[in-house]
Amino acid sequence: MEACLYVSWTGKFITDKWRAIWSNELHSPSFLLPILRVGLVLVTRSPASECSSRSLFGEHATPNGIFCVIELSEFGFEHQSYKFSAEMESVLENDSEDPAKKVQLSMSSEKSTDASIGVSKKSSKMVKPSEIAPIASTKKRTEGTGPPDKIANRSKSTLTKTTVNSNAASLPRRNSTGGTAPKQPSSATKRKENGTPAEAKKIAPSLSDPGKRSSSLESRRSSLPSVSSKIPALVKRSEALKSSPMSRLLSKSDSTKADLTKKLSIKPSSPSLSISSSRRITSSSVDDPNGRSSLRRVTNNVSSPSGRSPSIMSSSKMRSTSSSVDRSSSLSGRKKTSSSVSRDSRFMMLPQVDVKAGDELRLDLRGHRVRSLSALTLSPNLEFVYLRDNLLSSVEGIEILKRLKVLDLSFNDFEGPGFEPLGNCKGLQQLYLAGNQITSLATLPQLPNLEFLSVAQNKLKSLTMASQPRLQVLAASKNKISSLKGFPHLPLLEHLRVEENPILEMSHLEAALTLLIGPTLKKFNNHDISPEELEIAKLYPAHTALCIKDGWEFCRPEIAEESTFSFLFEQWKDNIPPGYMLKQASIDQPFEEDICRCHFNFVNLSSKSELVLKYQWLIGERTLSSFVPIADAVDEVYWPKHSDIDKYFKVECTPIMNGVEYPSVFTVSSLVSPGTGYPKVLNVSVHGELVEGNVIRGSAEVAWCGGTPGKCVASWLRRRWNGSPVVIVGAEAEEYTLTLDDIDSSLVFMYTPVTEEGVKGEPQYAMTDFIKAAAPSVKNVQIIGDAVEGNMIKGVGEYFGGKEGPSKFKWLRESKDSSICELASSGTNEYTLTKEDIGRRLVFIYIPINFEGQEGKSASSTTEIVKKAPPKVTNLKIIGDLREGNKVTVSALVTGGTEGSSRVQWFKTTSPKLEAESFLEAVSTSKIAKAFRIPLGAVGYYVVAKFTPMAPDGETGEPAYAISENVVETLPPSLNFLSVTGDFSEGEMLTASYGYIGGHEGKSVYSWYLHENETDVGALILEASGLLQYRITKDAIGKFVSFKCTPVRDDGIIGEPRTFIGQERVHPGSPRVLSLKIIGEAVEGVTLIADKKYWGGEEGDSVFRWFLTSPEGIQSEIRGVTTSSYTITINDIGFLISVSCEPVRSDLARGPIVISDYIGPIVPGPPTCCNLKFHGTMTEGGRLSFIAEYSGGEQGNCIHEWFRVKSTAAKTKVTGAEYLDLTIDDVGECIELVYTPVRKDGTTGTPKIIISDTIVPADPKGIDLVQPSCCEDEEVVPLKSYYGGKEGTGKYIWYRTKEKIDESELVNRVAVTDDILVVGETLTYTPSLEDVGSYLALYWVPTRADGIQGAPLVAFSSQPVMAALPSVSEVHIKRLNSGVYAGEGKYYGGYEGSSLYSWYRESKEGTIVLIPEANSTTYEVTDSDYNCRLLFGYTPVRSDAVVGELKLSEPSEIILPEIPKIEMLSFKGKEVEGEILTAVEVIPKSDIQHHIWNKYKKEMKYQWFSTIGDGEHQSFEILPSQLSSSYKVRFEDIGRRFKCECTVTDVFGRSSNTVSAQTSAILPGIPKIDKLEIEGRGYHTNLYAVRGIYSGGKEGKSRIQWLRSMVGSPDLISIPGETSRMYEANVDDVGYRLVAVYTPVREDGVEGQPVSASTDPISVEPDVYREVKNNLELGSVKFEALCERNRSAKEAPGAGNLEKRILEVNRKRVKVVKPGSKTSFPNTEIRGTYAPPFHVELYRNDQHRFKIVVDGENEVDLMVQTRHMRDVIVLVIRGFAQRFNSTSLNSLLKIET
Repeated sequence: MEACLYVSWTGKFITDKWRAIWSNELHSPSFLLPILRVGLVLVTRSPASECSSRSLFGEHATPNGIFCVIELSEFGFEHQSYKFSAEMESVLENDSEDPAKKVQLSMSSEKSTDASIGVSKKSSKMVKPSEIAPIASTKKRTEGTGPPDKIANRSKSTLTKTTVNSNAASLPRRNSTGGTAPKQPSSATKRKENGTPAEAKKIAPSLSDPGKRSSSLESRRSSLPSVSSKIPALVKRSEALKSSPMSRLLSKSDSTKADLTKKLSIKPSSPSLSISSSRRITSSSVDDPNGRSSLRRVTNNVSSPSGRSPSIMSSSKMRSTSSSVDRSSSLSGRKKTSSSVSRDSRFMMLPQVDVKAGDELRLDLRGHRVRSLSALTLSPNLEFVYLRDNLLSSVEGIEILKRLKVLDLSFNDFEGPGFEPLGNCKGLQQLYLAGNQITSLATLPQLPNLEFLSVAQNKLKSLTMASQPRLQVLAASKNKISSLKGFPHLPLLEHLRVEENPILEMSHLEAALTLLIGPTLKKFNNHDISPEELEIAKLYPAHTALCIKDGWEFCRPEIAEESTFSFLFEQWKDNIPPGYMLKQASIDQPFEEDICRCHFNFVNLSSKSELVLKYQWLIGERTLSSFVPIADAVDEVYWPKHSDIDKYFKVECTPIMNGVEYPSVFTVSSLVSPGTGYPKVLNVSVHGELVEGNVIRGSAEVAWCGGTPGKCVASWLRRRWNGSPVVIVGAEAEEYTLTLDDIDSSLVFMYTPVTEEGVKGEPQYAMTDFIKAAAPSVKNVQIIGDAVEGNMIKGVGEYFGGKEGPSKFKWLRESKDSSICELASSGTNEYTLTKEDIGRRLVFIYIPINFEGQEGKSASSTTEIVKKAPPKVTNLKIIGDLREGNKVTVSALVTGGTEGSSRVQWFKTTSPKLEAESFLEAVSTSKIAKAFRIPLGAVGYYVVAKFTPMAPDGETGEPAYAISENVVETLPPSLNFLSVTGDFSEGEMLTASYGYIGGHEGKSVYSWYLHENETDVGALILEASGLLQYRITKDAIGKFVSFKCTPVRDDGIIGEPRTFIGQERVHPGSPRVLSLKIIGEAVEGVTLIADKKYWGGEEGDSVFRWFLTSPEGIQSEIRGVTTSSYTITINDIGFLISVSCEPVRSDLARGPIVISDYIGPIVPGPPTCCNLKFHGTMTEGGRLSFIAEYSGGEQGNCIHEWFRVKSTAAKTKVTGAEYLDLTIDDVGECIELVYTPVRKDGTTGTPKIIISDTIVPADPKGIDLVQPSCCEDEEVVPLKSYYGGKEGTGKYIWYRTKEKIDESELVNRVAVTDDILVVGETLTYTPSLEDVGSYLALYWVPTRADGIQGAPLVAFSSQPVMAALPSVSEVHIKRLNSGVYAGEGKYYGGYEGSSLYSWYRESKEGTIVLIPEANSTTYEVTDSDYNCRLLFGYTPVRSDAVVGELKLSEPSEIILPEIPKIEMLSFKGKEVEGEILTAVEVIPKSDIQHHIWNKYKKEMKYQWFSTIGDGEHQSFEILPSQLSSSYKVRFEDIGRRFKCECTVTDVFGRSSNTVSAQTSAILPGIPKIDKLEIEGRGYHTNLYAVRGIYSGGKEGKSRIQWLRSMVGSPDLISIPGETSRMYEANVDDVGYRLVAVYTPVREDGVEGQPVSASTDPISVEPDVYREVKNNLELGSVKFEALCERNRSAKEAPGAGNLEKRILEVNRKRVKVVKPGSKTSFPNTEIRGTYAPPFHVELYRNDQHRFKIVVDGENEVDLMVQTRHMRDVIVLVIRGFAQRFNSTSLNSLLKIET
């Protein structure tokens, strides 16, 4: 595998010089060409961040990064890896020199070059700097390279063989404007390396095409300072991969190289070349600018058609890989040539083009002077087309390339429109149009996948084009763009470049672009968007982007609102309906789930037609995006949803006049904000008929403002006339049923919204008119009581209809003869049944009458037929003693005729109180008998008697119950009999029985006893205790048996015990053998045992006999054997054996003889070893044998096994032979012999075991002693042989001597010379540094384990001790202080020389980068190290210049700066209710902290707390929703103290220590009232209420005064007595505005500033208005009224009766006429005109009365039936007076201003 050089480009890579090249080279990657000439390959990497790459490479940056691989095998390098650093800059700088100068590469021999190139196998040798010739920088190609691509390669289909001429001259190439580049300077400054001038020789590229145009790049590069082109070598790759985390970076590329890289085939170049021994490097290429690589083999002798493939001369010289000096210098050189530009190793990310292109997918015709695409044969499969530097002016023909991904048309002759054919290229991702003469992009179609567009260096005046939905990078530098008009919708644009355009003179250009593009724009002209510009952009209205797109001139933000509206109005004014002018078009700030209203104010200037507005709400992600209509959002208001957050609203308003729709106007909202979470009520209303009994419903329209709708609080209040509202208890639902209490009152529906999170909004209310009473009625009329003679029955019903008055009741009785009912009673609803009612029905009639005397519809109910009274029981009681078993009886008095066969039933119950029969438990059936015997089951219960009376005719009455006073008592527990049955003999069963009385038996006690005689106490038989049965055992023989029973009741009461004793003693049973068997095997020599089980008293001398039975069945007794055991002899072999037993009791009574079963036949015994002993000496080296004696039949092949027994008792088998030779392993151990006898028939006997004494060792002796070669710190283990028992701890002495001497003289010379030193006294020895170069001698005295020593031996090392290879261990990083780290390690391997140190940086992705110029053991971190880990590299170097292996430490912890700190926290603002407290943090004054705050601070977190509790028990409680730096003090906070905790978080996710500050107690604010308004509809009959938001401590007795104000007049007229929050209007208010003056007063009496609110002028209620209008139009009208009789003018109203009056009103005068009667004529009581002091007065406490005052002497009080009539009369009078006589309204009301 060829060696590769890996390069990652990041923001640190582009220095000022590179940036200058980039910005001046048309944003083209052509500056990469010199690098590519030495074998640059662009390799795709996995996607990562896109922002950094675009910030560096602008239009040519891609989201996959640029990853460079240089094939170094061309220069003799084998398998090496290198970091790319600043040396690559020298390639660019040297390339800019005069083409006439050439760079010569020296080479030692053609042979070494060929060898280095031809090698294809892997090699692990180290390359030394001397082997690396300086990489020749080559002349830059004279054509543009286009996007990153296979720059040095060409498609095979377009390659032609060209003769390479080193003397070919380069022609000037046109620049983007068509001119030629200025001449290059002849030389460039060279950089010094290590203080010595370095001259680099250069190679002039050979050009075969003199017609090509020269690039202007060379002129720009000539001014750059040169840098060294030498590339340092790194550590050997094979070793670094093993020892360093660097392998993590390199290993990632191994698989990529294995898959993508092909070994390059290279041949010597043609002899005609001007430079000898040169090798052409086959260029590896990348198929596309996206970074995906596909390496191809290209023929060596074929050059590109342009003739610009460079020839590179290289040579290398192979040297010894063991030269550590060269390696050291290589490392040193690397450190010196590294620069800061390569510190950051993060990969750049370019737009992804996912393909591995081949020849069939790409077309590369750069610089071929192509004039038309029709002249080319285009394959539809092409994906990559490079046509830059041609003469194209049209894209016609491109439409067939539907799979096209990359298209490069830079530097052609395109001028204007005609880009429509690109619309077919839907997959196009990158488009390059730089360096043309394009004046407009209007015809560029929408390309759905386009991500990169370059139009730099054209003649564009604007960027007008179709929307590009996926465009990320737009490069438009060097144009004539002067306006943003027509700017397209680019929703994903991140990087925009417009350098060298007139539009840069526009102020706040970044803010304008932010408005047009949106938050995706991150980079502008290769730098981040300024935060200040982002803040300025927020000051402009939302529709600014639309205005900018339409050509509005960008202005200052403070006048933008007015300017943009004027701009839009100029566009709309010609389409606005005639006679109207648009004065306003705006939308309220939209909040989530809060009402949002649009405002379109059309002012009528001269039109007589009414204008109707139609609305349509739309929503969009950006202001320039396509807004989508919102379904059903066609009203003036809209409620934003949660999904609308961070989106824009657009409202289109269409004016309609006379049925004609005019073009719509629009307005755009700001971003929809999340809701506040505090709900608010927008509207409250009450629905339903206000009549008693009806159900009314309150409803509310709530804006939840982002909160979750919860269970809201609803309540109803009742307000009497001139009273304050009172809460109706229990009325907390939205529905309410009107009751009697609500009549003549108005209801107030109060609604408080509450979210699910518990947040409450401000309560709102709605008020009803007065509730009317319903007509009187009654329902559910029924009669309570049984229709039985003598009972009292009662008629009831449910009255409804106001307050009930004297309702009427009647009782009617059916007639016996007819259906006519007769009156039985009236005036009361109760009635007692008499004998007359028996057999008849009664009817109850209920006639409802209300309090006013109004009578409603009657209702009735009928009883059942009245029955005669049944028999009845009284004085029922229980007689008798309530004890178990006693008789009780009942006595009762029966009324209702003669008693018949009444029945009695008895029950029991646990309750002393009589309950329903279902709770009683019957203890008898229903019987005629009245006596009852109490059973045991009734003990502890109360006894209940049920007496059912019965007449002689069988009619039964209601049963009666009687309960006993006490529970039934029980008798004491006792036994009435006790007996024992059974035979008193051994083995028999005795059974006891008894009779128990005295309640429920509990656990009575049973005991059995044995008695020696009938009088003693007896011994308790434990095993029979608690049992009623006892089986007689052997122990009871000859004794008496008794049974004792102690009765126990279930409640624990113990009765008197009783005992039963047997009349005879227990006699024993007959002797007998229950079982008999033989125990033992039927084998010769075995002793057999007769096992029996005896029963029957005390056993005596039972008799045994043994019998033998032959195979023929003949049985014979074994004489002389009468015991229970017998030993089998040899004579018994082959017989069966059995035994018999005759049982004998101790009193000589005998039982039957029992014979056992046979066993056998008897078999012979096993073979046996009788005697066994050892033979031989028990010493190491001796031989042991044995002597054995056998018995047990004829001897067979007996088995003998030898075992070695250790002191731990563990043993190991040694052999199975007849003898054992003793060895060293046996010394100190014992020998065990196991002898197993075997009979001839193969039967094996029991093994016999003997154990020897301990084996004695032989004398110690050393056989051999040899030393191996010795090396420093490598343990020397001598080779030695020992004999003579177990070896002990021998004596070892190591000597160091400068020279070898005779072994016999060693010990003698130690004492007389200093040249021989003792260095060790153990078996092994590890040479130290002092031993290097000397000989080692070992003196050994062999010693046995018991201390016996043998003759000594001496051995010398064959060579002097060698030094170890240099190495280092325990390499680690230690933190010295903040930001300073030290690397440490333990050196090993001779004396240390000038070891090498290096530092590396590891990113989060695992990429490891060498830190330039960090070559000491200490390192101070920089900003580049933050969020990375550090690694310390230690390369050991021995004093003799031998270099060891680089060792890297483990990565350090992630390097992070100091945590941002807050020195203290303070508050800004007053600690007063209503004020805003702002927490202000104080930053430490240190420069480090200021730097950290400025660069790494991410966010500030605040948390507010408030105190709870009183006095010393106060504690702080968290306020979960208060997370900002500010807090507005509320009323609830008065008296509390607040604490704010602040924490700062940096970009690394760390947080500082929490800092807090506390306020003092919050003081109440100055009382004030906000948002004061008057609620109520604008009619004179309505109720009005004052509502406002009070603040300033707890509200005290604030004052409210209602006034009237004439429209257009500043005068206010006080309304006497109206000081409550509600006011009911009347006709006096018609034409006035009602004014309420609210003076807020705090609880402690402090007053705030009065605030007033007013209504619109009060109008007449429509019904009243129509009637008044009709009367006024008539001109004269009469009304009927009532007047009190015989009352003088000074008399108080209300005296006397009412009389009728006629009130005549016309346009001139008013008069009151008393109508005539039969006895009198009509009489005019009052007459007068409307001239002052004429006026009409109202009574506020009586809505039916009013007073007409003509003058001081003539006035009259009148009364009408309704308020409506009164209002009509008063308004008619005032109407005539005002309308025809110009009488002022104030004079009519008699009000002083």
